[in-house]
Formats: sequence, C-alpha cells, structure tokens
Amino acid sequence: QLQLVESGGGLVQPGGSLRLSCAASGFTLQSYAIGWFRQAPGKEREGVSCISSSGSNTNYVDSVKGRFTISRDNAKNTVYLQMNSLKPEDTAVYFCAAYIPTVQAICFMREFVYHSWGQGTQVTVSS
Repeated sequence: QLQLVESGGGLVQPGGSLRLSCAASGFTLQSYAIGWFRQAPGKEREGVSCISSSGSNTNYVDSVKGRFTISRDNAKNTVYLQMNSLKPEDTAVYFCAAYIPTVQAICFMREFVYHSWGQGTQVTVSS
C-alpha cells in the first residue's frame, strides 16, 4: 500500500524557516514525481512546488520562488521542502503527493495527475 507521511510543520514567526519532509512507505519514491500542495482556510488547494522523478527539474508557484526549495533523497525515500523567509500568507496545511510520470525529467503542479496523497501537516506563520 502506497503511503506518504508529511512532517515538519509547526508554528513559526514571520521570517523564520521550516523544513517539511515527505516520507514514503510501501513503495520506492525514486520512480515518482513528487509535488507539494497547500490549502489555507477558506481557499482552494494550490500547487506549491514539484520535483521530477529524476530530480533534474523543479517548479515553484510564483509566490514562493526564491524562498522555498524542494529536494529529494532517494536513499532515504524522502522529499523535502525547505521554506525560508516565511510569511503569514504561507499559513496552510501542506500536502505531498506522488505520481508516476511518463517523462522522468519533468513534473507538473496539477492535482489531477497525482494519485497518492499524504494527510498533510499544518504550517502556521504568526507572531
């Protein structure tokens, strides 16, 4: 059974940093493209970042470019989202998701391509 588990969320002050982890069990992450999504209260879920299965390609939503970095450690079967210079508007539940790509060198931040999802981790940015 494919399972993704997010961790690393919490409460942080504006300008602070957090590193989210997405750990996989029941399958090897290496063959999957991984995306991070978030959903703030009263808002639709949005794509934040993704990384291709090869690790060679990453994408970010404009609002996090230059502040967030996605990476993967296939040996640990884990994908990370390093979040720096956090803002109150980054407050949301963050989800990771996986899909098997047809092209290893690209990834998409469109929900419909993702077939396995984690339960989410809460990130709150507040003073």
